[in-house]
Amino acid sequence: MRRFKQAISLILIFVALFPAAAFAISIPDELKLGKEYLQLMKDKGVILHDPVAQKMIDTVGNAIVKPLPPQPFHFDFFIINDASFNAFATPSANIFVHHGLIAALDNMDELAGILAHEIGHAVGRHVSQSIDRSKIVATGSLAGMLAGILVGAAAGDSEAGEALTIGSMAAGQSAMLSYTRENETEADQKAVLFLEKTGYSPNGILDSLLKIRQADYQGIENIPDYFKTHPGTANRVSHLSGILADYIPPADKPGLPENFDYNMFKYRVIGLYGDTDTYIPKIEIARQNDSDDNVALHYGLGLLYGRTSRIHEGIEQLNKALAKNPFEPMILLELGRLYIRNTEYNRAITILNSIADDPLLGDWAVFYRSVAQIQNGNLPAAQRGLERILGNGKPGFEKINYHMAEIMSRQSKKALSHYYLGVYYARMHDEKNALRQLKRALDTLDDEKMREKARKELENLKGKGKKSKPRQLHVTLPDKEIPYF
Repeated sequence: MRRFKQAISLILIFVALFPAAAFAISIPDELKLGKEYLQLMKDKGVILHDPVAQKMIDTVGNAIVKPLPPQPFHFDFFIINDASFNAFATPSANIFVHHGLIAALDNMDELAGILAHEIGHAVGRHVSQSIDRSKIVATGSLAGMLAGILVGAAAGDSEAGEALTIGSMAAGQSAMLSYTRENETEADQKAVLFLEKTGYSPNGILDSLLKIRQADYQGIENIPDYFKTHPGTANRVSHLSGILADYIPPADKPGLPENFDYNMFKYRVIGLYGDTDTYIPKIEIARQNDSDDNVALHYGLGLLYGRTSRIHEGIEQLNKALAKNPFEPMILLELGRLYIRNTEYNRAITILNSIADDPLLGDWAVFYRSVAQIQNGNLPAAQRGLERILGNGKPGFEKINYHMAEIMSRQSKKALSHYYLGVYYARMHDEKNALRQLKRALDTLDDEKMREKARKELENLKGKGKKSKPRQLHVTLPDKEIPYF
């Protein structure tokens, strides 16, 4: 323990001697760049809007940030829909984690270690220092350039990587925008300090790094992307091993902010967003070797089956998970969704009714229930449910306006159907179809409030121009595998 305290003292001296903002772009410029970068990521549709995953990452990230002194930026946490093993911080304290990395970790401490390291980069303003070193000052093009480096590299030759890479950037500029080994050391040191003030163990930093490095040695696909953006891995492992060798949690260490089941979170991410060909055989083998009848394995396997033609097997696995944990909203929600896919609408509605008021998953339950009600012909109830969700304004419900258009069409309200279909296409960045539908709506709507809404949507579209391509919801999965209706 004495050795650990000495290491902490040295870390404090190091941080004091190398002030974070000494060679960084200005805070206003970084705020502007961060905003543009985030908007670009949203426009490309690579951010996941999964309520469970978002709650988990927000809770852990905010627990790490809470004890910090006042910062110039607000910290926000996002999950990237990509199977690569990567995480990164961008200007103005936006922290991104790829779902592939979440699937590789085994517990909350490891996730906290990854987030604490990226928070260390943000607190140290390492990205802005790299930008300043590169002498690239045009923030508009720089946002796209950063996206190409941080996300495009992880996406390899995928369309997402190509779409996010703006223009042709010299290799030297790309190198100058990467972290230095000193940045990595500082981020690790800061992360240890940060985690000391939370309920998470600093050992999670080292454990997660060792896990990623071991996977790299085994030749597992997508692993090296983390090392592209985080150099000096061997030195990091050695340095962290020395610091944490005799670590003992202090007696006054805070408790966890919330007691999550990491396995349920992990297998939800795998089940909904992982590659089915990769993970179905893996989890089937894990199930055969599982003497404890792990509920998370049933859950993840059920979700994976539900994204293939094996819907009946998916329902069977989710019912096995439900038998082990009868009141878990995460299981009930996905079971209701699979019953809809299996055209068992009444059974789906009964299940989804039980969690319609859940604070985390209630909106999703109402959304799926509305889909089932449309199929059952209960259009007024379906409309009320969808209007409730629209009123909440939460992200992630890409097809809600499509279903509203379907309701209006079935009710022979053609003008409103054109309006909602136009909004749907606009949200999917299909400007051509959006313009056509919204113009038809404006020509036929009688209600002045709805006409004004249609006009505003048209103005927004014209302001964006006609260069955007239709949005791709997934980076690594084809559209037919989108888990939500």
